[in-house]
Amino acid sequence: MDIAQCYLEGNADAVEFCPHDSCHNVLAASTYTLLEGGQPSRHGSIFLFNVDVDLGHLDMVYSEKTSGIFDIKWNPCGGHASPSLAQADADGYLRIKMLEGGCNGVEGAYLKEMTSEKISNSMCLYLDWNPSATSITVGLSDGSVSIVSLLESKLEIQEEWKAHDFELWTTSFDIHQPNLVYTGSDDCKFSCWDLRDSPPNMVFQTSEVHKMGVCCIEKSPHDPNILLTGSYDEFLRVWDLRSISKPVNETSIRLGGGVWRVKHHPFIPGLVLAACMHNGFAIVAIKGDKAEIVETYKKHDSLAYGADWQKGEANQRGEKTKPLVATCSFYDKLIRVWRPGNDIIL
Repeated sequence: MDIAQCYLEGNADAVEFCPHDSCHNVLAASTYTLLEGGQPSRHGSIFLFNVDVDLGHLDMVYSEKTSGIFDIKWNPCGGHASPSLAQADADGYLRIKMLEGGCNGVEGAYLKEMTSEKISNSMCLYLDWNPSATSITVGLSDGSVSIVSLLESKLEIQEEWKAHDFELWTTSFDIHQPNLVYTGSDDCKFSCWDLRDSPPNMVFQTSEVHKMGVCCIEKSPHDPNILLTGSYDEFLRVWDLRSISKPVNETSIRLGGGVWRVKHHPFIPGLVLAACMHNGFAIVAIKGDKAEIVETYKKHDSLAYGADWQKGEANQRGEKTKPLVATCSFYDKLIRVWRPGNDIIL
């Protein structure tokens, strides 16, 4: 069921619902536009929306022009952390912006830059927070990965090493063992690193499984043994990490498009949202060693890049409601907010 849509200025590449209490109606979106010519330049913007499901509105409440943005992520909930958005920029900067001005009504909400740091002369392609929101792992276009600490509103590079031969499209902390970091690259390799060593020690690396570049890696928040990878080769792969030195019981499902992003549902185990580049969006149910597509969404006319579930608790008013989804597509500059129609998704 379609709720609302909005066209942006610039190519839409990421959407993220705020996970913090009282801010679940806040949706952030980012763009990346390459202006070609003698001196190519990369421009972007960041936006905040208020998602009003009852009225079917997607109201833009804030926008800001920036360098081209490849990725954005809200900080995890926990402790007394205020909602903050990290952005990975094409100019090599990592920026942290705090949400100010209210959440519930959202009117007057804006992003205030807390800190920024030039991480690299290469482009920042992807980022992920550790569970305590004290460190960020950043994937770089030269194949390096950077671990950046955030302490007292100051960014500082802790570690940086050459992890892959080509663009490092994805990197993520293991949310159950935050000393482990995963990386995936255009070199088709999927790796795991232990941050307790300096430089970090490689725990494992697979180079035979993915037939094309690795685009995304997501650890399940519900099962410490399950991890997902998505690849340009169109497969979503489910890994069992109980043998961490060599992942076993790999399950895969072909989604018919390069799997650019995957998002676990925040409270429904095994339910995964995937952005499939040339084949729209898919919702996949994973149970044991089986994975099946339960719904597809093809109302975008361009590259399916950004996707996210709305955060929050299940059945807050004692009602069974289907989860809310935001998706965005690149060249048509479109954001859509919708609810899955399949009755299995409750």
